[in-house]
Amino acid sequence: MGSLMKLPPLMLALLWGGSGVTSAAEYQVTISGMRFGQAPADLHVGDVIVWRNGDIFRHTATARDKSFDIDLPPKSQARTTVSRAGAVDFYCRFHPAMTGKLEVRP
Repeated sequence: MGSLMKLPPLMLALLWGGSGVTSAAEYQVTISGMRFGQAPADLHVGDVIVWRNGDIFRHTATARDKSFDIDLPPKSQARTTVSRAGAVDFYCRFHPAMTGKLEVRP
C-alpha cells in the first residue's frame, strides 16, 4: 500500500474507480407558441442544451453576450455546449420579444 501513496492524486483516483470528473448533462429547451420553454435549473459549464423549434416559424436562440447563436428552422433542433459560468440572457433575432435567461454554474 505504501507505493500507492506515492502516486499522483489523479492516478490514485483512476485506480480506485473514480476520476472526480462529473459527466455533462443534456437539457432541452423547446420553442412553442412563439415562446422559449423553461430554462434548465441546474445548468453547469460543459452541459449540452438541445434547442427544439416546435413552431412553424424560423427562430434563433441568440445570446446577448454572443456566446452562442443557434439558427432553428421550423420543426428543427440544434445543440450547443455551455462554455462559461454566469447569467446569459438570450433572445430570438427574428422575434426580439422572445427572451430567456440561463443561469450557469461552474
